[in-house]
Amino acid sequence: MKPFQRGQIWVVDFDPSVGHEYQKTRPALIIQQDKYVNATSLLTVIPTSSQTDKLTELDIVLKKDSQNRLMKDSLLKIKQISSFDKRRFVKFVGITDLQTMATVDENIQLFLFGRPLSQDM
Repeated sequence: MKPFQRGQIWVVDFDPSVGHEYQKTRPALIIQQDKYVNATSLLTVIPTSSQTDKLTELDIVLKKDSQNRLMKDSLLKIKQISSFDKRRFVKFVGITDLQTMATVDENIQLFLFGRPLSQDM
């Protein structure tokens, strides 16, 4: 199995799910810093959705390309950050580019703290 790293996209088994949690087996982006990837049996991810017509605030459009190897253009659903046991990671798909990861970081900062990274705490 390929070693897990930040910025990788993996197919993850989200079931069983409850309420408005994402369901099914779907691609998800690993957002956890590499320093912590091997420190725990859990990985923190952002799920994708191929329903690009349902773009909401903080979602990021991820166009399919040869690097991320997605089947369809997708949305990274920033407000659905989740952590899963590594046993739920079914298959490596691809990787994202640095610009996408920078946008992910900015949107997570806004979602969790309500301010851009550049503002003093």
